[in-house]
Formats: sequence, structure tokens, C-alpha cells
Amino acid sequence: MTLMTNLALFDLDHTLIPTDSDHAWGRFMVEHSMVDSESFARDNEQFYADYKAGCLDIHAYLRVVLAPLARYPRRQLDAWHRQFMDEVILPTLRPEALALVAEHRTRGDLCCMITATNSFVTRPIAQAFGIENMIGSEPATVDGDPASDYTGEVTGIPSYREGKIIRTEAWLQSLGKSLSDFDQTWFYSDSLNDIPLLEKVSHPVATNPDDTLRAHAQSRGWRILDLFRST
Repeated sequence: MTLMTNLALFDLDHTLIPTDSDHAWGRFMVEHSMVDSESFARDNEQFYADYKAGCLDIHAYLRVVLAPLARYPRRQLDAWHRQFMDEVILPTLRPEALALVAEHRTRGDLCCMITATNSFVTRPIAQAFGIENMIGSEPATVDGDPASDYTGEVTGIPSYREGKIIRTEAWLQSLGKSLSDFDQTWFYSDSLNDIPLLEKVSHPVATNPDDTLRAHAQSRGWRILDLFRST
């Protein structure tokens, strides 16, 4: 087995794809009448604005966005998600982002996608990038069975702001490792919300950064990478 001496962490939304996957999934649910269109669309837009402003109440947000998952069996949800991938996500995959991930994978770096968006939405996207390890906010399932239906609740610590540090450290601990075990560590992110984890790695990369993160990166001398113009 290859000894991985470097670690590469990737945010997803507006970092590897030029859109927000959770916001897009919310719109998809509205368009396909999976949720009450008026109230959910209003909440979806407000939560998205709060996230961009750095003032999102992550627990209130997760209560709203995970509740619809409890209304349908997994088979139906999985079918909808395949349609979502085909119609919404796969057309957004950019060669620049795919090449960035491929570069780290080719070097043998341990790669992980870490996102505040829930893992139901994001795990197939990580797979599309060839990233085997994925940390997302975890929707709870009936009796804790990962293959059973969703309850509409969240389990564990959401991977948001400082929660990304906690979840990353817990994942590495499960592998018998810590951040300090790697020669070099990267984290690619677009968001001011990810400054806590960016501060923890040896190579923080502000990727398609929002204005706040761009200014912070410039003041710290961090690398700024503009892969594409986000939408």
C-alpha cells in the first residue's frame, strides 16, 4: 500500500463546482413539487444569503433542508438524485477543477471532500470527481442503518465552520493519523466560513474566493486560485 505523506482537502460549492449544490437541490425539489414551493423556496433563498454573509444558523438550516428527505423512501430519493446529477450537477463539472483533483490523486495524496452540504446531496458529486473520502453534514437514518430511510434530523457535528476542523480531525483519527502526520496539507475553499480550517493547513488556497476570503488571503499571503467564475 502506498504511504500517503500529503493531504488535500477540497470544499465543494463554488470551489470545485461553480454553483451551490444544496441551493440547487432545493430548487430542484421545488421544481419537482417535492416540497411546498412558496415556503421552501423562500427559506432556501434566505439560508443561502445567510451562508454567503457568514451568519448561517446551521442547525435551523439543516432542520429545514433535511425534513423533505424523511417524506420519501430512499429508492425514490435516489432516483431523483440521479436525475439531479444528470440535469444539474454533471453539466457544471469543469475541466480545471477535475484536473486539480486529478493532480493530487496522481501524486498519491490522500484526498477528501469536506462540505457543509449534507452527504445525501454531495457524496455522488465527490464520486464524480474521483474523491473516495467525503465529509458532509450527515442526515440521520432510521435505527442508524445507513441504507434505511432518513428521519429528517442530523446526526453528529455538522461540517460547518469550526465543525469542519472537528470532523476532519475525527476522520483522520479513524485512520490513525492527524494533520501533523503529513508533510504537506492543502485546503481549497471559496468561503469566508472556511477560514478556521484554512488556518490549520500548511497550504491554504483561496479558490474562487468571496470578497471577504480574498481580502483575508491577500493579507496573509495565501495563494489565490481562480479556477472559474462562480455563478
